[in-house]
Formats: sequence, structure tokens, C-alpha cells
Amino acid sequence: MRRALLVLGVAGLLPLLLWGMRGLPAFGSYRGPYGHVLNQVAVPERHATDVVSAVNFDYRGFDTLGEEFILFASVAGTALLLRREPGEEEKEDEDGEPGRAPPPTSDAMRMFGVALVPLTVAFGLYMISHGAVSPGGGFQGGVVLATAPLAVYLAAEARTFRRIAPKALTEVAEAAGAASYVAAGLLGALLCAHFLCNFLPLGKPGEVNSAGTIEALNVVVGVEVAGGFVLLLTAFIEEALRRRLRREGR
Repeated sequence: MRRALLVLGVAGLLPLLLWGMRGLPAFGSYRGPYGHVLNQVAVPERHATDVVSAVNFDYRGFDTLGEEFILFASVAGTALLLRREPGEEEKEDEDGEPGRAPPPTSDAMRMFGVALVPLTVAFGLYMISHGAVSPGGGFQGGVVLATAPLAVYLAAEARTFRRIAPKALTEVAEAAGAASYVAAGLLGALLCAHFLCNFLPLGKPGEVNSAGTIEALNVVVGVEVAGGFVLLLTAFIEEALRRRLRREGR
């Protein structure tokens, strides 16, 4: 029955997909003036050499608020679905450590993970802090930061992952990042009479602190995205450990 429903769904969706693709403009063409206008005004008005960040966190900042809370709601929903059932106690392994996964068999994997973590953190922070002047930003940098604890889990074990990324701390980081974006918007409305007004002083184009609130919003979004993805990893890892313990009959 499931396969039959899948075939029917694909048969109905494929013609619509092909019909929509036929209506797409030719590769490399652009029919709207919006992008051309932004390319001309973003640097003089906002001192942001990355026009994409100027759009995301200034000209279209309210839409980005919605996108941020879509991620926030998705993480909350996933954590709710994978939460521990009432009365379910965390099992312990033979050595008394809760949720301990077997360490990897390769020492090279451990060394690679240890070397990868500082590089990943540095690159993620760079992408967040330079989001207004070069490709990147809070969303991309936050995802990169979240891969650092994942590298620790792959190279070590779940106990180490929990130690460097405690669940309570990541929950606070995600909530604080989302709340800070709203607070910045309300402060802009208070100072400039409209939500998400760019009220911070502008610097020299090309410098890290050149674009006013665009830089600050990149930072809070990076914190929220990193916290959200680490919480997702925590939920999936805990579910995987519970299933492993159930298979082992503990």
C-alpha cells in the first residue's frame, strides 16, 4: 500500500514539476529590477559589501525573523517528539556511565577529530563575524559551529559530547539568540520609529563593524542556529543511544 501511494504521488507530482521547470527563465537571465537596485544602493546606504547580508538583516530583516523562528519551532518540535517518556529512566552502561557509546576503533579518527574541532570553531566564528563584508553570515556560520560538537561525538563518545555541549546551555543559547533578534528589532522601533531599524553607527565599507546592526544580527542568528542544531544533534544522539540499549535488552 505504501509503495502504491508513493507511485501515485510521484506520478502526480512529476508532471507539475516538469511544467514548472518549463516556465523558468533561461540560465543567467534576471527579469527583476530589485537585485540591480540593491547592488547599487547597499554599499552607500548600509556600508555592507556583502549585499546578501544587507538584504537578509536589513532590507528584508523582518522575513529573516520568520525564518529564524521556523528553525526555533522545528527544533522545539523535534525535541518534543523525541523526548523521554514519563517514567523512563536513563540506562547505564556496564561501567556506570550513562549513555556511553563505544569509542572508535581508530586512533587516527580520534586525532583527526581533535584537530578538526578548533579549525571548525575558528571558521564558524569567522563566517559569523564577517557576514556583512564577505560571503557567509549567521546562518552559515552557526551551522559550521554546530559541526564541532558533532566531530567530538564521532571521534570520542556521547559522554564527551554532553560534556562540551550541555543541553541546558544550548537551550539557553538558542532561546537567547532568537530573543535577541526580536529585542534588536524592538530597540530599532524605539529609536527610529520602525522595526529592525539600523540604528548603530556605520563604519568604513569593508571593515567588520561597518554595517551597523547587520553585524550584530549576524552574531545573534549565529548563536541561535548553532544552539538549535546542537540541540537537534543531542536529541538524535539520545534517541540512538536509547535504541541501542533497548536492542541490548538493558
